[in-house]
Amino acid sequence: MNKRLIELEAELINCRMCPRLVAWREEVAQKKRRMYLDWDYWGKPVPGFGDPLARLLIIGLAPGAHGSNRTGRMFTGDGSGDFFYPALYRAGFASQPEAKHKGDGMTLSDCWVTSVGRCAPPANKPTPQELENCQAWLVRELALLPNIKGVVVLGKIALDGLLKVGKFSTLPKKDYRFGHGSFYEGRDGLPWVLCSYHPSLQNTQTGRLTEAMFDQIWQEAKGRLV
Repeated sequence: MNKRLIELEAELINCRMCPRLVAWREEVAQKKRRMYLDWDYWGKPVPGFGDPLARLLIIGLAPGAHGSNRTGRMFTGDGSGDFFYPALYRAGFASQPEAKHKGDGMTLSDCWVTSVGRCAPPANKPTPQELENCQAWLVRELALLPNIKGVVVLGKIALDGLLKVGKFSTLPKKDYRFGHGSFYEGRDGLPWVLCSYHPSLQNTQTGRLTEAMFDQIWQEAKGRLV
């Protein structure tokens, strides 16, 4: 990873801008979940992860309390990650299907994973102000990923967040309606955008998002990068 991304990560993990989120992420890290009592929880903002030369940017919502907030890596250690990384692996973006902890050997190829919120929120619901506070991190991250050609947004909140950062904020919001599989060509020199339901347990366990539906998203994204 290049020096500027490393410096951004070091700055990000020390962020304490949102008192409610700071209190929650640290409380969770202290109390822990019974099955993870032997873990030293991360309990800080979670930085982006992947290939610095990536052409594909993937944007989620926020870290899970006992997933990324525990492991310190995006989509790692919870049900969402158990659905997310196998799909990336099948599409050739991930080196392995399982993501358990930061030292498990997982690497990503041609994609970078980030989120609009960097701290685990109570009930998985960051407030609009908390998401606004996080916008600057995504703006700065995008500036350090020079090869991005396309963006996959996981959920409506991720799409809404993308449309508030940098040059994306100049796009007409009415032209970007969220729907699973919705695709928007790049305009004004910006990357194209592809929408997917978020791989949350709420979506995957109810069948709203199936493995086949998710695989189709990654195959389309891969095809559009050629």
